[in-house]
Amino acid sequence: MKQKAVFIKTFGCQMNEHDSEKIHRILGDHNYKLTENIDNADLVLLNTCSIREKAEHKVYSSLGRLRRLKDKNPKLIIGVGGCVAQQEGERLLHRVPCLDIVFGTHNIHKLPEFIHDVEQTGSRILETSLYDSVPSLGVCPNPREKEIKSYVTIMQGCDNYCSYCIVPYVRGREISRPSREILEEVRRLSEKGVKEVTLLGQNVNSYGKGIAEDMTFPRLLHSINEIDGIERIRFTTSHPKDLSEELISCFGQLDKLCEHIHLPVQSGSNSVLKAMNRRYAAEEYIAKVERLRKACPKISITSDIIVGFPGETEKDFEDTLELMGVVKFDSLFSFKYSDRVETKASTLPQKVDDEVKSKRLTALQTYQKLFTLAKNRELEGKEEEILVEGTSKTNPARLTGRTRSNKVVNFEGSSDLTGCIVSVRIKRAFLNSLEGETNTTYCG
Repeated sequence: MKQKAVFIKTFGCQMNEHDSEKIHRILGDHNYKLTENIDNADLVLLNTCSIREKAEHKVYSSLGRLRRLKDKNPKLIIGVGGCVAQQEGERLLHRVPCLDIVFGTHNIHKLPEFIHDVEQTGSRILETSLYDSVPSLGVCPNPREKEIKSYVTIMQGCDNYCSYCIVPYVRGREISRPSREILEEVRRLSEKGVKEVTLLGQNVNSYGKGIAEDMTFPRLLHSINEIDGIERIRFTTSHPKDLSEELISCFGQLDKLCEHIHLPVQSGSNSVLKAMNRRYAAEEYIAKVERLRKACPKISITSDIIVGFPGETEKDFEDTLELMGVVKFDSLFSFKYSDRVETKASTLPQKVDDEVKSKRLTALQTYQKLFTLAKNRELEGKEEEILVEGTSKTNPARLTGRTRSNKVVNFEGSSDLTGCIVSVRIKRAFLNSLEGETNTTYCG
């Protein structure tokens, strides 16, 4: 039987990227191969994100372009999955006539069945049911050849219901994977040559809910730390309210756990945090940062901040800048607030004018650049351990990798070093990367 080609476009975060890898694995078992040329595709899938309005707009823009492909090739099957599919459902089918399949976040495993139905009957498929357990949660993508880094899903969904966030509505409630499945996947990855794993979940700190075992996230980290061949462990994302003392202590105890944590604060104003339903105060967040730095002085801390949340005053915004000045994040993802359907925040009064939001975002990002550059310059002249990921995207004659604190380093060296741990002396620091020179190397 002739193989068919699938083109997959991913929008959004690491979790969506990993879901796309799962889709590739599932379809690979049903005679589909991945193509990077959309014109050669028999099947086009968009794996979408709706956490912010801009990401959702990109999806609709892409679907508009796909209409022309469908006109040229009426047999082309087009599907949309992920959060926009879960959120929009039937509205997507009505709005986009060229669309054949809309499948929600819990329905990845049914894709082969959906494709078969479209091929046989020409019907349009809609399936956005949420389940008590997610069959695709345990799907393990095949590592790519010579892959040195990999994602591992440990849980899905969220129970926090932050007032601005759509995740609980499109990803469902928190569901954890059994630890034996996770550890088995990490061992298999290690045997394939993977050196670094990133554990994924909407709130990894609450891992363990809903499974019949006494396993917390810190205990899971300890177990993964014992697996031979794995050199580095990372995880994302963490909710500050669930950052336990046990987890904080892991940064001082586990040699493979990288010195970096992404800890979204969202605002430095207690009144805004309360309206966001974050369930911590700015002072509590700062105290946890201090305990993290006491446990691991070299830890890199990154965060998310939303500006222009409904009701945010100039004083509230100044409180956010004040928190930034105290914490001094290594880097920051910052966004203008946008209403998301079904969320409580979308119904709140006192919307902030877009011009004000833009002004605040610019001021915040300009301020953060001072801390990012200062943090990077602190590394000049120091030796850093780099896991070589391959050649630099901007200069193929150079290599690139990351420090344990998750900073990008570019340096000269042979491509044979890919997958090796390299000691690099940092020569110059820039805003978004570091420049270094190799010193010593070892390969695990």
